[in-house]
Amino acid sequence: MADNKAWINALTAGTAVVAVATVVCVWQRMQGSTQTTRTTRHQALGLLHEFQHAAATPLYVLRQISEHMAVEMRAGLMTEGKSSLLMLPTFVENLPDGNETGLFYALDLGGTNFRVLRCLLGGREGRVLKQEYEEVPIPKILMFGTSEELFDFIAKKLVDFVNREGDEYKPRGGRQQTVRELGLTFSFPVKQTSVRSGVLIQWSKGFLVADGVGADVVALLQRAINRQHGPKIEVVVLVNDTVGTLAGGRYWNEDAMVGMILGTGTNACYVERDLPAHANSSTGEMVINMEWAGFWSSHLPRTYADEQLDSESVNPGQAGFEKMIGGMYLGEIVRRVLFKMAGEAALFGDEIPHKLKEPFVLMTSEMSKMHADESSDLRVVGTILRDVFGIQKTELPTRRIVHDVCDTVTLRSARLAAAGIVGIFKKIGGDSWDSPHLSGTSKAVHHHSRVTSTGVGAGKTMVAMDGGLFEHYIQYRIYMQAAVSELLSEAAASRLVIQLAKDGSGIGASILAACHSKYR
Repeated sequence: MADNKAWINALTAGTAVVAVATVVCVWQRMQGSTQTTRTTRHQALGLLHEFQHAAATPLYVLRQISEHMAVEMRAGLMTEGKSSLLMLPTFVENLPDGNETGLFYALDLGGTNFRVLRCLLGGREGRVLKQEYEEVPIPKILMFGTSEELFDFIAKKLVDFVNREGDEYKPRGGRQQTVRELGLTFSFPVKQTSVRSGVLIQWSKGFLVADGVGADVVALLQRAINRQHGPKIEVVVLVNDTVGTLAGGRYWNEDAMVGMILGTGTNACYVERDLPAHANSSTGEMVINMEWAGFWSSHLPRTYADEQLDSESVNPGQAGFEKMIGGMYLGEIVRRVLFKMAGEAALFGDEIPHKLKEPFVLMTSEMSKMHADESSDLRVVGTILRDVFGIQKTELPTRRIVHDVCDTVTLRSARLAAAGIVGIFKKIGGDSWDSPHLSGTSKAVHHHSRVTSTGVGAGKTMVAMDGGLFEHYIQYRIYMQAAVSELLSEAAASRLVIQLAKDGSGIGASILAACHSKYR
């Protein structure tokens, strides 16, 4: 009996020792895990701060960029090939005045989708009486095929759309339209030779149709339309999406002087009076398509993510400005930063999530939702990390880091866009937009101009803006407007108005078709 008791006591003691040892071991593992988590988070924060420093846009940098933008504009106008800006003459000398009437069509090709649109104009009293459009996705295979395949697909969809024209678009009491006149918005770099013709310089936005480069895009489309043997459709004006946006803005507001796109890609155009000799103009002024996607300056805050994205793109070394601010690229920049953090700081655990390795898996629209997350636990960030990257569980400090990356990328993009806008006004407005102590008068405005605003001198100067980044991304607009205000005096900032010209690239092109109609 005594032996059994001794045995039980020994067993109990041993069990207690094992239990204590187990607790100690678990505690040590927990301490080690906590320490590892702290180390990981510290490393990730270090990478975040490095990225924020490399992407920083302090005021002095923005001033240098806006100055360089104005310099590159002058160089591009004076000598072809001597600037990162193409500064292409558009031969658009007539912008709308609100008196346009009739039925006109537009075709807007500027990305992975294209749109066909019809617009019934009713003059100054009626303005846009009726409009409708259809959006068509372009099969990816056609983005790498032949120009004939691409334009035949587009022309077929256009003809189908025209064939569905309703009776409400037919003129009442007027002559029947036998020809449908169309404005083509073609949002790729084109060297125009007239208002109705232009040679494609290069593809962008993921397109790589080899035999299209060097061809007249109007001729390509017109031939494709004619091959459909449908209703008579004639392309009467070729415009860039920014020119269409400027025209759409001017249709409603005579103070519009600049057209700009901030969406999947980015570009700007403006009214120029100091024209080079090769831009033949009967009025002495013309809308210039800057093609500012390719703008480059040593002052631009480029990071490792930008360098990687550029080198692995379909057009390395090109469109450097667009790759830093365009909506096609912002989500991808964020992904590349998170990938680096996952690999070097184990931000999401020991293994890099498989989906995080996939280029362009994070759309800018999803990135903007994470950036807009104001919940205390950043639940939207967690949901998108799960849905997009398959990261099932994240802690709040990790989600905060992701949120900060989104903020940094957005802030840089918006402030660079603002610097570009101010650079344009420094070029066309001179000292009136340059001096830190402005009187509020604009010395470079000519009120008699056919295309220049008649009301700018006494009031506002407007940037007509289109594109999803500006329209839908509220924080983006806030950051951009704040940067414009930083760069200009209070008086100048109050005169410069950035206003949404929704669907300018569609409606604007149809209105420009009316301005350049051969039958109206």
